[in-house]
Amino acid sequence: MQKRKLGKSGLEVSALGLGCMRMSFGDTPTDKQEMITFLHKSVERGITFFDTAEVYGPFTNEELVGEALEPFKGQVVIATKFGWKHGPEEGPHPKFGTDSRPEQIKRVAEASLKRLRVEAIDLFYQHRPDPNVPMEDVAGAVKDLIQQGKVRHFGLSESNAEQIRRAHAVQPVTALQSEYSIWWRNIEADILPTCEELGIGLVPYSPLGRGYLTGKVDETTTFASTDIRAHNPRFTPEAIKANRVVIDLLEKIGASKRATPPQIALAWLLAQKPWIVPIPGSRKLERLDENLGAIDVELSSEDLSEIKEAMSQIKVVGDRY
Repeated sequence: MQKRKLGKSGLEVSALGLGCMRMSFGDTPTDKQEMITFLHKSVERGITFFDTAEVYGPFTNEELVGEALEPFKGQVVIATKFGWKHGPEEGPHPKFGTDSRPEQIKRVAEASLKRLRVEAIDLFYQHRPDPNVPMEDVAGAVKDLIQQGKVRHFGLSESNAEQIRRAHAVQPVTALQSEYSIWWRNIEADILPTCEELGIGLVPYSPLGRGYLTGKVDETTTFASTDIRAHNPRFTPEAIKANRVVIDLLEKIGASKRATPPQIALAWLLAQKPWIVPIPGSRKLERLDENLGAIDVELSSEDLSEIKEAMSQIKVVGDRY
């Protein structure tokens, strides 16, 4: 397994991480023991970077990841997130909203440590910027946790360039998690350059466009009401059909590399910067193995230029949310 360092922090992880959200949260029920076995197989294949969050469940995803990865303490890096208001006292459908007050961050950290069964959280992200709490206060709270030995690295998610700079000035940011893929590249204008300037790694979520870039979704595909794609503008039958040109491009590039569309989509991300570590979600070994095959796909400068030129001519239909 190739390794990558997230920016200048020195945090080294597998070149591909694994998004764990859908293992216990979202569209379809899963068997806990099956998911634990799957996580063990992921470690066997060399994955050392796992992504979860308090809000996934809430709480159940951290519990799953903590139980499954407990035997691999010291061998894996677990990232989790804070920043939402909710609690068991609010019932199965808690009221959501951002909450990054320092006291809330510290409460979440204590609870996440227990669920993850670790002495320190490897990477602690703010899940989304909180308009009611200055970034300096957020960074300061995490800085306190780092000084106490409860957190090792500070991360942000979906933050803009100004927010990144303000947080980084108080406590160095190790990684930014943000949506980034061959069909959603808005961060390239100012966020990606900011990360490069400050030495911050990038962790793209939804690197396969919530499954669309696998090429296995067509206009006849149906989604459960609990699946985020059931209400996503990019997953209407009209958008699915219109965006097929993106899959055609991935298939065309893949034909010469003996690679599948998702492998090309992930290889494209890996080729952008050496400090980018995508975290595709998966629950099946065959999908995991297919994704890992992307690490061995080498895209030439000509390939990358062809993709860039082709995508500049394609208008992706539907907003990402």
